[in-house]
Amino acid sequence: MENIKWGIIGCGDVTEVKSGPAFNKVPHSSLVAVMRRDGAKAADYARRHGVPKWYDNADQLINDPDVNAIYIATPPLQHEAYTIQALAAGKPVYVEKPMTLDAASAVRMNEAAEKYGVKLSVAHYRRAQPMFLKIKELLADKAIGDVRFVSLQMLQPPASNLIAASATNWRVDPAISGGGLFHDLAPHQLDLMIYFFGPAQHAAGIAVNQAKVYPADDLVTGHILFENGIVFNGTWCFTVAAGDRLDLCEITGSTGKITFPVFGNSMTLHQDGIAVEFTFDPLPHVQQPMIDEVTKYFTGRGENPCSAEQALLSMRLMDCFTKK
Repeated sequence: MENIKWGIIGCGDVTEVKSGPAFNKVPHSSLVAVMRRDGAKAADYARRHGVPKWYDNADQLINDPDVNAIYIATPPLQHEAYTIQALAAGKPVYVEKPMTLDAASAVRMNEAAEKYGVKLSVAHYRRAQPMFLKIKELLADKAIGDVRFVSLQMLQPPASNLIAASATNWRVDPAISGGGLFHDLAPHQLDLMIYFFGPAQHAAGIAVNQAKVYPADDLVTGHILFENGIVFNGTWCFTVAAGDRLDLCEITGSTGKITFPVFGNSMTLHQDGIAVEFTFDPLPHVQQPMIDEVTKYFTGRGENPCSAEQALLSMRLMDCFTKK
């Protein structure tokens, strides 16, 4: 496959800036069709973004001979069915995070990719962003010595500006999202931990719905013992006061630490009482570096930047933290 001709299933708000335009901005890639169940909205998206075709039926997009790869950007409830359908049609899939509702569903998606022999990548796109590549480089160079433990706090008020806009707040309906806002934001954070530190040996957590303003849990805590001995502790609370909002990850090593917000553009290296800040330009389309890597993988020019097997690891962590 020399060039990727993408079709999007679910051209909603998340695709307006974060991902959609990037498909026409990386080499060997173009966006040729979009689908949304609301045909008027699909047509409007296609018109505004210069996309040649639009559909209100996923079957038609998947079976369009001009489409040779599928990006699935629906809510997680539909990820498994659309992924397996596209794979069965012989078309490689780039599926949004979280990969799906739970680990069992992720296993089925991975088995389908193996069964049909078709490529599958998951949109844990922070792996390809410059700031997180820099952090990974510092860790590999032992800039803070041997990593001892990681502390992560994600504290947000009920009206958080980190949550993508949508017509309905499906992110707090567990039947559609798999959980609550934890399931929307934590996949980024937990995948980075796996990207930095590898597989987990043990994980457990607590999830509760304290404020009861929606059906999903609004407070989650979790701890991980990685196979390499590194310990992680995380707290996610989505009902704090606006003034108490916090997005902070601290990686503490034997000779220093690295601190950064997962949803920000700067990180700090602390060594011997000296703090060095690294600032990165905001990306116009946050998924563009990852879409570039996925396109290289689909065209045989590179490796899979986030395989189903890797994404399954973070799905299992979320299950461990939130199971009742």
